[in-house]
Amino acid sequence: MPGPLHGVRILELTSVVLGPWACQILGDLGADVIKIEPPGGDSNRQLGPRANEGMAALYLTCNRNKRSLVLDLKNPAGKEALLTLAETADVLVHNYRPKSMERLGLDYRAMKARNPKIIFCGTYGYSRQGPYADRAAYDDSIQSASGIAMLAARMGEEPRYLPTIIADKTTGLAVVYAVMAALFHRERTGVGQEVEVPMYETLISYVMAEHLFGHAFDPPRGEMGYTRLLSKHRRPYRTKDGYIAILPYLNDHWRTFCEAAGRPDFVTDPRFVTLGERLKNIDAVYSETGTIVAGKTTAEWFAILGKTNVPVMIVNSLEDLITDEHLVATGFWKEMDHPTEGKLRLPGVPVTFSETPGDIRRHPPRLGEHSVEVLLEAGYDESEVDAMIASGATLTDASRD
Repeated sequence: MPGPLHGVRILELTSVVLGPWACQILGDLGADVIKIEPPGGDSNRQLGPRANEGMAALYLTCNRNKRSLVLDLKNPAGKEALLTLAETADVLVHNYRPKSMERLGLDYRAMKARNPKIIFCGTYGYSRQGPYADRAAYDDSIQSASGIAMLAARMGEEPRYLPTIIADKTTGLAVVYAVMAALFHRERTGVGQEVEVPMYETLISYVMAEHLFGHAFDPPRGEMGYTRLLSKHRRPYRTKDGYIAILPYLNDHWRTFCEAAGRPDFVTDPRFVTLGERLKNIDAVYSETGTIVAGKTTAEWFAILGKTNVPVMIVNSLEDLITDEHLVATGFWKEMDHPTEGKLRLPGVPVTFSETPGDIRRHPPRLGEHSVEVLLEAGYDESEVDAMIASGATLTDASRD
């Protein structure tokens, strides 16, 4: 059964993680994603373990459900091929800086002239409306600029980056919802549009949802920063034999936890009696809770709290996730046989649809694997494709080898 975006064609001109991961999600939901790469390919093809050149791990996990077409956009024939493909595409997603697309003659104005209904989505570091517009941006620079790196300093540590590509992936999710919203608008009105999804503004919106805090008022009614999250004691609790995540957050949670832990006096302690008071005294909450938790094993805490309303959870390592009983039961991990890379393990599609489920339909493609196929679909004949290969405007998997 096809996914909810079956019949939607997306041209992807992106590299690294942000755009590729966003377009992979759109592909998982049924869209026909054509990944348009320069002759050297997406840089992520070189990052991580690999069985073959150009098919490294970080590329494989961000590029399933796509077809690979190589186009040299500085070659007139490659540029014209992209404009021809745009005539029948629904969406184009790119992560070039706006002035770069203008210099190439491939900006929204050029695409709209060929297809007035196209949705043209640009995703890059900073909105083109501001003074940072022309700055290069990667995940680290956006974590720095958005305040994420300095959150560690609020907890008495050195500024540091989170050990996940949060700026790229959060912005990638924004690309997905922006593209789908634009598709919905076009379905109602028949009108395409240009969409901009900047990393900087997206991440600040993400961070400030909780950390604007007292500055949500003008004049401010308190400091910035959600107090609970900035406590140096906020971390998994050590037990006698490991770690556990326990969060007696709401008043009912706190009461249940204290009674089960043999500390009913904490229920009426003025520092802890309400959620608001616990927030004011959050360091004491975490410290006292940690002392209590350290007295029992992880299994004992699960036996005590497992059937209560108190949120309690295991603390997994990355390796633990492969055999996690819940993920195994839900069939989250998917295995597929790649024609050149062997057996792959990939995360499944996390959202479910009762009528139009997403699926992994295509393996991550080799560079240029579908160049001929896509160009022939676009109306080129075989001699024209051969001429493009000869001129370097495109290449195929076979010509690369």
